[in-house]
Amino acid sequence: MLKGKKIILGITGSIAAYKACYIIRGLIKQGAEVQVVITPAGKEFITPITLSALTCKPVISEFFAQRDGTWNSHVDLGLWADAVLIAPATASTIGKMANGIADNMLITTYLSAKAPVFVAPAMDLDMFAHPATQKNLDILRSYGNHIIEPGTGELASHLVGKGRMEEPENIIRVLDEFFASSDELSGKKVMITAGPTYEKIDPVRFIGNYSSGKMGFALAEECARRGAQVTLITGPVQLKTQHSGIIRVDVESAEEMYKAAQAHFPDADAGILCAAVADYRPVTVADKKIKREKEEELTLHLQATQDIAASLGAIKRKQQWLVGFALETNNEQQNAEGKLERKNFDFIVLNSLNDAGAGFRHDTNKISIIDRKGRTDYPLKSKTEVAQDIIDRLVATLSPNF
Repeated sequence: MLKGKKIILGITGSIAAYKACYIIRGLIKQGAEVQVVITPAGKEFITPITLSALTCKPVISEFFAQRDGTWNSHVDLGLWADAVLIAPATASTIGKMANGIADNMLITTYLSAKAPVFVAPAMDLDMFAHPATQKNLDILRSYGNHIIEPGTGELASHLVGKGRMEEPENIIRVLDEFFASSDELSGKKVMITAGPTYEKIDPVRFIGNYSSGKMGFALAEECARRGAQVTLITGPVQLKTQHSGIIRVDVESAEEMYKAAQAHFPDADAGILCAAVADYRPVTVADKKIKREKEEELTLHLQATQDIAASLGAIKRKQQWLVGFALETNNEQQNAEGKLERKNFDFIVLNSLNDAGAGFRHDTNKISIIDRKGRTDYPLKSKTEVAQDIIDRLVATLSPNF
């Protein structure tokens, strides 16, 4: 799957830089085109001449190749690449990537890249375990970057622990598998709902919830990455879409989301209902701000909103699939199984507010997927990785008919 792919290989100042030679050979052997971008510190560990001989391309390190005005465009590089691989990635480079410190050619290229980014950390065990490094890695995950976890073994310090860069053949395999899945949903249409809904009380107040939309947006990006045409119906959030294959429909209330879902689902091959939709809304909405009176209580009369999931489950065609979400605080399994049947879902994604790091406003999530055959539990992961698990399950469950 790497044949014809254009890969930027970023090399930083680590003793593991010598392994970049094996990565280059492996990528080229599979038909990829490799352009090395190396940091000034990286050149202390491996020479550009060696790298250039392997890639048959000049190695890029500085913004200006010569003093006559010739310069290397990080913007052009970012547009050229099908993938960016930074291996080895030091703690310093990871920190710069996470915080946008563009003080060398590699970081500016990373910030300009439109392609997926893979990061293979390499450092001593205490540096890798340090909270600052782990926080920076979490930030990169939240950006949608793919972290290739380091292995455990003897390090350059002669200590033994986690921090040694993953072996070249495994790094190449990660890229190969990524591109192998990139057309799994080609030609398919997927509708996704995300975020909260706001139900107005008056012009300045509303009933809402804590949903950030991060999980739904991660699902939209993952479906688009795999070739789907995605319609993302989102409530009020501060997020932006990245992939050009995503059509965004902004709504505010449950009623607006219901109408949008009814309009877009019939043409979709699959629907993923990730939004946290309000179950109730005020019966009447004040046209002016409600003032505080002497009375100590204010009573709001609520009525049920349209059940989006049930309405779509009722009209779902034979060759159409529907995935639901259940965020529970108690009786999780029973409630999720009941919702699976009532809404006519093909499977349901369960997460519990009792699990640390899961649910609203986190960059991580811990899920279980439940269908009519049973339950599969997953560990706590970034929402980007959780989205990959969910779409993997969707593709596997529905293949070969999907």
